[in-house]
Amino acid sequence: MRLPNTAFTERPWRIHEFIKDFEIEDVWDLDTPGGPDDLALLVKQFSSDGTDFNPSPAYKALFAIRWKLGALLKWDEEKHGVGPRNPSLRDRLPDDLRDGSRGPDLRTVPMKSVYQAHDEWATEVVNKTVHAVMHIGWVDDGNGRHHAQMAVLVKKKGTLGKVYMPVILPFRRVFVTPSLVKAIGRKWKARPAA
Repeated sequence: MRLPNTAFTERPWRIHEFIKDFEIEDVWDLDTPGGPDDLALLVKQFSSDGTDFNPSPAYKALFAIRWKLGALLKWDEEKHGVGPRNPSLRDRLPDDLRDGSRGPDLRTVPMKSVYQAHDEWATEVVNKTVHAVMHIGWVDDGNGRHHAQMAVLVKKKGTLGKVYMPVILPFRRVFVTPSLVKAIGRKWKARPAA
């Protein structure tokens, strides 16, 4: 399910125009087979209330620890989020993307939508450790079918981010993201037929 970074870098996504100071943390294949116009359906799935989201116990435990740690150490305070000290990626968008659809914010995690195009969607979160972006691209399989790929992009903030982000990366790759990817695929396949 995890892909080489070239699966993201070699595609002509618009996001490449304004993320040159971000690192690619991971690229993942999502089991979301569909047609050429189905990205909007997947975006809608991401913006649900999460009542039917059933990740692994390890995923739940790691996120619970992260939120408690963030509250204790004040990593997620408003002053560390998007604002004058931490500009949103929306400030970097070319006019056509800024004037187009922004897309929905996520309701289950504090990620805000940056832009939504026909074949890509980007959301962001900023805290004391990182400015992170989730990019979902809708990929043509070359056989009349399409599916999504998810890239996670990060810009580490300060010494804390440069220490903390590499420490949690193995946990994300082994427990968090695979569980998320499976849950996305399950929910996609369980959606009502069009």
